[in-house]
Amino acid sequence: MELGAFSVSLSVKDLVVSQRFYEALGFEQVSGVAEEGWVVLRNGTTVIGLFQDMFKGNMLTFNPGWLRGGEALDTFTDIREIQAQLRAEGIEPEERLDEGDIGPAYMTLVDPDGNKIFIDQHVPAPSRD
Repeated sequence: MELGAFSVSLSVKDLVVSQRFYEALGFEQVSGVAEEGWVVLRNGTTVIGLFQDMFKGNMLTFNPGWLRGGEALDTFTDIREIQAQLRAEGIEPEERLDEGDIGPAYMTLVDPDGNKIFIDQHVPAPSRD
């Protein structure tokens, strides 16, 4: 199962302060809208998202259909297939998605130790030609 691009999503108290801190560590903003409370930063191959007032706690984030730089892939494992495989293994998502849909979608999981995992597909399902 290919989960796509990986990043860490951090829930921050003050986006401006946190962004300044990570920029001092060499990160640069590559996407996001600070006025909406979120930015994505990159330093080399490391990607972190900073999110203010959007969710509680930090999460591991995977983006099916994307390369590390946010470029869309032509072929990839669709999130609905990932969910079906997880459920077949006895892993029930905390937030499930509609498997009949074909557009962008997301789901959340919690690992056995309580760590949140966010699987967020921004691109439509790949074509099955």
